[in-house]
Amino acid sequence: MKLIKSLVVAAIVAVPVVSFAQSSEPLTRAQVRAELVQLEKAGYNPTADYTNYPQQIQAAEARVSAQNGVPASGFGGVAEGSSAAGARAATVSSQQDIPGLGPIYAH
Repeated sequence: MKLIKSLVVAAIVAVPVVSFAQSSEPLTRAQVRAELVQLEKAGYNPTADYTNYPQQIQAAEARVSAQNGVPASGFGGVAEGSSAAGARAATVSSQQDIPGLGPIYAH
């Protein structure tokens, strides 16, 4: 009797695992080529320089999404980057006035 109960419990536990299995098929070569052609028509050049790679592909994907009528989401898209350059900000420390508490690597 325990064997039957354990088989029933195992079957009940295994059913959700099968239902959550991935049902989508992988992309075919034709689908990948079609996506690449669509990106190239949107202005992406895969043989261009790689200095602006992420921005170029993201901008092309955004244009393709706009053409396909896909609404903008909170994920992905064109990232606005920023950078800063210059000297390090000077810090005023009262510890420099105390003997023995100066910068560690100052010789």
